[in-house]
Amino acid sequence: MLPLFQAGNRRELLTIGGLSLLGLSSSQLDRLRAQSPAARPARAKSCIFLFLFGGPSQVDLWDMKPSAAPEIRGEFQPIATRVPGIQICEHLPRLAEQMDKVCLLRSMTHRMNVHGPACSEIFTGREYFGPPTTDQATPEDWPSLSSLAMRFGRGERGLPPSVVLPWYLQFPGQARRIAGQTGARMGEIHNALLVSGDVGKADFQFTGLALAPDLPWSRMQSRHELRAALDFAQREQSSLGAARTMLDENRQRAWSLLENRAGDVLDLSREPAAVRERFGPTTVGQSLLLARRLIEAGVPLVTVNWQDETHIDGVNTCWDTHQNNFAKLKDLLCPIFDRAYSALVSDLAERGLLETTLVVAVGEFGRTPRMGQFSQSANTQATGRDHWPHAFTALLAGGGVRGGQVYGATNENGGYVVEKPVSPADLTATILAHLGIDPAQTYHDEFQKLERPLSTGHVVQGLGG
Repeated sequence: MLPLFQAGNRRELLTIGGLSLLGLSSSQLDRLRAQSPAARPARAKSCIFLFLFGGPSQVDLWDMKPSAAPEIRGEFQPIATRVPGIQICEHLPRLAEQMDKVCLLRSMTHRMNVHGPACSEIFTGREYFGPPTTDQATPEDWPSLSSLAMRFGRGERGLPPSVVLPWYLQFPGQARRIAGQTGARMGEIHNALLVSGDVGKADFQFTGLALAPDLPWSRMQSRHELRAALDFAQREQSSLGAARTMLDENRQRAWSLLENRAGDVLDLSREPAAVRERFGPTTVGQSLLLARRLIEAGVPLVTVNWQDETHIDGVNTCWDTHQNNFAKLKDLLCPIFDRAYSALVSDLAERGLLETTLVVAVGEFGRTPRMGQFSQSANTQATGRDHWPHAFTALLAGGGVRGGQVYGATNENGGYVVEKPVSPADLTATILAHLGIDPAQTYHDEFQKLERPLSTGHVVQGLGG
């Protein structure tokens, strides 16, 4: 992957060839907003995919079992929401107020209880191909949803179809990222564009997206044309093949960033202070605000990978709560999520974007129904919950999904699905179909040299209406 802009001081990094960004100017966006609904072109459908890295506890948050034994129901109390009959955790009050816009899909299920392979199953919609012994990527990885959208989707106004922010997931101390996040066996050239950096910093900004004061646009275009001419001459004599193709693709993407005024979209200082405050001064909150700006500018799929201060903890990373489950949820995770996710949903609704934008929030699995129950990790203590893939919850909002409903159900302890099971493959197929990408079409598997469908799942039925 080729670094495009160097980071410096609180200025972060944009990279290409699996990463980068784009956009319309704020004046162009303002003109679009000012148009009457009848005069505006029909918006393409889009998706914001919030990955809750680590695996949140379904029993403690959005599939509570208040009648179960204390060692199952835990310390938290359920509260009423805006929708009669639907209750969620007391530490998610903002979400409770937005429940009329949210569907709790309580029947997610698979069988992989190790982080890396489980992340891969959610990101790719395919069962992990190898033994559950590694958290790290290999050349055999299945292509991610983000890379499928990058290859088969279509961005508006020259923008890329798929963006990932603010990082590729990677456990501390490991040499490679977690499996399933890129084009992998479909080809790394199809990696989504990644915006990398701590966007939660108040003075966060990207460098390299604006021309120098003494470099007019006409001169920049002349340089670009000269480069293209020289590249053509070199290409005629080059034997680099695929490497040359990737280099050309990266240069074209880099040029597109400048040509489409990426700096305007990525510049969060253009948002009113009240809006930034609404999402919260966290990496997740500001990443979701940036995701909204990207969707608004015409990017079909934006993947936001959860990041908080515990992302460098090798035992209880992000939503992984092997120890002190309730304290971590109450004091760190719930406040960040409740503020940022609820702000995103309400903000999209107020801007008329929620109807066409599907918002998905899900982790790689849930947590054990019983406190201290061992399923995979010897680090699990009596105060924590271990990994549990057999039943967990995905939150869906917008994109034609009917809010204020519960889809699927689990048994009395939240451990197993008893109604309307949904696999990672089904969720992937549903998102692809929403984006207008046929899940049944194929790509060439460069590792095994055969054609494969984008998804082996089925579009989840009964979510709309």
